[in-house]
Amino acid sequence: MRSRAAASVLSTAGFKNVSSMAGGIKAWQGRTAAGPPEDGMSFFTMAAGAGELIALAWLLEEGSRNFYSAVAQMQTAPEAAALFNFLVKAEERHKGTLQSLYREIMGREPNTDFPKGLLVAKDMEDRMEGNVNVSEALAWAANGKDTRDLLELSIALETHSYDLYIKMSRTVPSENAKKVFAQLVAEEQEHLARMTELLDRSLAGGYVANGSNEVQHL
Repeated sequence: MRSRAAASVLSTAGFKNVSSMAGGIKAWQGRTAAGPPEDGMSFFTMAAGAGELIALAWLLEEGSRNFYSAVAQMQTAPEAAALFNFLVKAEERHKGTLQSLYREIMGREPNTDFPKGLLVAKDMEDRMEGNVNVSEALAWAANGKDTRDLLELSIALETHSYDLYIKMSRTVPSENAKKVFAQLVAEEQEHLARMTELLDRSLAGGYVANGSNEVQHL
């Protein structure tokens, strides 16, 4: 997932000869590829315009908020729990930002059931950033995955969100909307930096919370 997300970012940045190997490094080593739920961006083609695209992004932020909230409850290491709770609050802020942006671009108040009143919102309530199914991801997380596994998945999700907001900034009509998306991109960069720092520390000999809610020191 991380290599695919990285390939998408490079492609968005203008690189032409970009590839992502199916299965990643595990496949390269000759072992059976295994990992978190598959992701994808193709469903964004359903959006007919900027309003629907923003509404769809709102749904993904809500799905990510639900995922991070559940994952935070799985953590026994305080620093990891604090990080995932921080991400919960960040997704809430992003939802508010996207709703305000919808109001600006469409020139009207969102419906009371926003974004469920929009066609693209149907059957999307259980999706999060990266088009990952929330229920599937939580089932995967509860199946003995440790903090590092969860951080790696979260990094892939946030990378997709980072890439999405770059692309959306190129489609919205107003300069203010472009600035809003630029701010969202900057915030996604901050999230990635915080998660990567924690992941690096755990790989260097820090903690990792296992599926039995114990803390192992490496």
